[in-house]
Amino acid sequence: MAGSRPTPADTAREAAVEAALGTLDLDTKARLLAGHDMWILPALPEIGLKPLVMSDGPIGVRGVRWTADDPSVALPSPTALAATWDPELARRAGVLLAQEARRKGVHVLLAPTVNLHRSPLGGRHFECYSEDPYLTGAIGSGYVSGVQSGGVGTTVKHFVANDAETDRFTVNNLVSERALRELYLAPFEAIVENARPWGIMTAYNTVNGTTMTEHHHLVNEVLRGEWGFDGFNVSDWMAARDTVGAANGGLDVAMPGPRTVYGEALAQAVRDGEVAEATVDAAVRRVLRLAARVGILDGAEPVVAEPPAPVDGEALAREIARRSFVLVRNESVNGHAVLPLRPNGTVALIGAAARDARVLGGGSATVFPARVVSPLDGLTAALPEGTLTYAVGADPATELAVADRGFTLKAVCRDAHGTVIGTRSAPGGLIQWMGSDLPDGVAHHTLHTVELTGTFTPRESGPHTFGIKGMGAFTLTVDGATYYDDVQRSDKDDPFEAFFGAPVPRAQTELTAGEPVDVSLTHVVRLPEGIPMKVITFALAHSAPRRDPDELIAEAVEAARNADTAVVMVATTDRVESEGFDRTDLRLPGRQDDLVRAVAAANRNTVVVVNSGSPVELPWREDVAAVLLGWFPGQEGGAALADVLTGAHEPGGRLPTTWGSLADAPVTKVTPTDGELPYTEGVFIGYRAWEKAGRTPAYPFGHGLGYTDWTYEALQADGTTARIRLRNTGARPGREVVQVYVSPAEPDPERPARLLAGFASAEAAPGESAEVTVALPRRAFEIWDEKAKAWAFVKGSYEIAAGRSIADRRLSAPINV
Repeated sequence: MAGSRPTPADTAREAAVEAALGTLDLDTKARLLAGHDMWILPALPEIGLKPLVMSDGPIGVRGVRWTADDPSVALPSPTALAATWDPELARRAGVLLAQEARRKGVHVLLAPTVNLHRSPLGGRHFECYSEDPYLTGAIGSGYVSGVQSGGVGTTVKHFVANDAETDRFTVNNLVSERALRELYLAPFEAIVENARPWGIMTAYNTVNGTTMTEHHHLVNEVLRGEWGFDGFNVSDWMAARDTVGAANGGLDVAMPGPRTVYGEALAQAVRDGEVAEATVDAAVRRVLRLAARVGILDGAEPVVAEPPAPVDGEALAREIARRSFVLVRNESVNGHAVLPLRPNGTVALIGAAARDARVLGGGSATVFPARVVSPLDGLTAALPEGTLTYAVGADPATELAVADRGFTLKAVCRDAHGTVIGTRSAPGGLIQWMGSDLPDGVAHHTLHTVELTGTFTPRESGPHTFGIKGMGAFTLTVDGATYYDDVQRSDKDDPFEAFFGAPVPRAQTELTAGEPVDVSLTHVVRLPEGIPMKVITFALAHSAPRRDPDELIAEAVEAARNADTAVVMVATTDRVESEGFDRTDLRLPGRQDDLVRAVAAANRNTVVVVNSGSPVELPWREDVAAVLLGWFPGQEGGAALADVLTGAHEPGGRLPTTWGSLADAPVTKVTPTDGELPYTEGVFIGYRAWEKAGRTPAYPFGHGLGYTDWTYEALQADGTTARIRLRNTGARPGREVVQVYVSPAEPDPERPARLLAGFASAEAAPGESAEVTVALPRRAFEIWDEKAKAWAFVKGSYEIAAGRSIADRRLSAPINV
C-alpha cells in the first residue's frame, strides 16, 4: 500500500546497500543492530558507514546531551499542534525540526507519538495528538513529511496500544482486532501510506499476550506485509527483552547500547540455529537503507541533497502556539465579548504560571530552549505601560522543583581519592549524563562523585526548602550547614524512578532576598541496577517560601477588583502530566479552583487561560466570562498569548480531544489487574464513547471559537467528496475549520454514531464567502470484519454533516454508497 514506484536514486541507494551488506560478517552485522551507546548506532568504517545518531523529540531536538548548555527550539506540545487541525502547519514544524536535527548532528528523530487519548487519565497524552485516529494520522503525516523533507528520519511511535503509562513495561493490553484496526493501528497505517516514514518504534507493552518488540503478526505481517513499510524498526529504550523473540518478531535495532539483547547474543543465536542469518541480513539491510537515506553511507546519494530553506524557529513557534489556542467560552459583558481585550483597558494578570511559565511536558519530550517568553513577559511587552498588574494568586506546584531561577551552578567530578578529574557548567540543578556524555577528561571507571556546587540568590525572604531527586548516596549542604548525608532509596520497582520520581525535601533554612548563599549537592556515583546503560541522573531541588494561600488569593482578588479585566493562568505541573505515570484525577493542583472562583466573584470580566497539555476539570467554567485553552505552548507561548488576548490574531484552535469531567468520562481504566488491561470499550473511545453513553461533556471534540461568526450556506455530498460553502458574517477576517462527519442513517449499536471523515480550513474577510472541498475516504464507510479478517465496505444510506464540532453540525445531506 505504501509502495511507490522506485526512482533511479532509490535503485542506486539499494545497490549501495546490497554492496555494503555483502561485505559484512555475522558478528559485525549483529553488532550493528545493537546500540553503540545511549543514542548512537556504531560506525563501520570498512563499508563507509558513519555513526547514526538518534535524538528524542517531538517538540524539539535535544541531541545527545540532556542539558541547557545545548539549547533547542521548543515548539508547542503535540496536543497543541493537533489543535491547529492543519497538516501543512505540522509539515512546517517538521521542516524546522529537521533543521534543528542537522544543526545538532542528528540523523533520526524519535517522533512523532501517535498513540490515542483512550482515557483522559493518560499522563503522557500531551505528547500524543488526539483521541481520533483520522486527525492523528493527518497531523502525523504532515509532521513526518516535513521532517523527512529535510533529510532526517522519523520513528513513528509507540507501535502499538501504548496508550497509558501505568505498568507500561509489563502490561498486557487485551484489544480486539477490530479496535486495533479501526483505532490504534489506523494512525500508523495512514502515516505509512501518506508519508512513508523511514522508521517506527515498537512499544514497551504487550498486546494480546505478545510483547511488541516480538510481535511477528503486527510487525512483519501487518506493518511490513500489508502496509508495505520498508523502514527500520527500533525498540523503545530497554523494551527488547529476548534475543530470539525480538529477531524473529521483526525488531531491527535494540536500544540503547552497548548492553542489549543483540550484538554477541544475536550472533550466537544464529550459530545455534535459533535465528536465520537471512533474518539478520534483512534487519541490517533496513538499517543500511536508513543510513543511505540520511547520507551517512558512502556511495549512496542521500534522499535530500539540499535541505529546505532556513526556518525562523521563534516565529514558527509563536505562530503554532496562537493557532493552537482554543477559545471554548467568550461571553458578552455589557454588550461586548470579553475577548479580545479592549484597547487601553487595565488588566490584572494572576497565577504563578503567568510568571514561571510551563511550556512543555515532562519526560523524554523535554528540551531546553534558549529563551522562554512567559505570559507576564508577553503581556508586559504588548500592553501600554501602566495598564498591567500581576499577582501570584495560587501556586500549582505542591512539590519541589528542579533548581533553576537564582541558582548559579557547576558540576565537579572527582575520583575515589577526591582529585578533580573534570568540570562542566550546570545551567540548572539537573544532572542527566547518558552513555559517553561526560565532561572532558572523565570516564565512568574513574568517576566516584559528582558535586553540584555554586550559589543561590533568593528573590524572596523566608524559609526556603531544598531537596534531592534521585537514588543513591548524597550530601546536601546549604550556607555552610550539612542537612543530609545518607542514602536516598525508592520503594518503587521502576528502573526509571530516578528519572521520573518526585524530589524529596531534605533541608529548610531562612534566607534573605538578594543575599547569595553557597549550595552543594554531592552524589556518590553508582550506576543504577536494572538499566543496561550508563546513566548518571540526579537533581538539586528547591521551593521558595510558601505564603498563606488565603492571603495570596486575597491579594489576587484585590488586583482583579481594581482592573477592567482579570486574566487568570491556571496550570498543571510536571508531577501531574509527564512520562512515567498516569493521572489519578483531572483536578487542577493546589488552590487554583478556589482562586478562579474568588477572582470571578470580584470581576465579571474574568478570563481563564488553562496551561495544560490535556484535559482538566474546570468546575467554575460557567462562572467566568472566557476560557482559553493554551496547552503547553512552547518557548514563545507568552508572546502568542498576548497576540490572541489583544486581538492581533484570533485563537485558531479546535479541540482535538473531548474535555469533560472524570465522573462522566466513559473510558477511565488505565490500571491493569493481574498484569492485564482489557480494552472492553472496543471501538468506543473519545467522542464515540461520549455519544454512545449519551453524556454531554464540558466541551465537545472539534469545538473552538474565533473572533468572528460563520454561516454555513450549502453542502453538496456524494460518496467521495463533500463541498461546503460558508460565509464570514462577523466584523473581522477569520479562519474556520470545517469538519465533516459521516454517520449511518440506520443506527447500529456496534458502530459509532458518527466519525470524523475529513476537514478543511477556510479563510474569508467580513461578508465574503468561501468554499472548501473535503475528500471522503473509503475507510469512513468500512469496518473491520473479524471473521473475514479484512476491511468490509458497508453499503447503505449515510448522513454527511458539516459543522464546527461533533456537537455543532450546521448542514447535512443524505447519500447512498
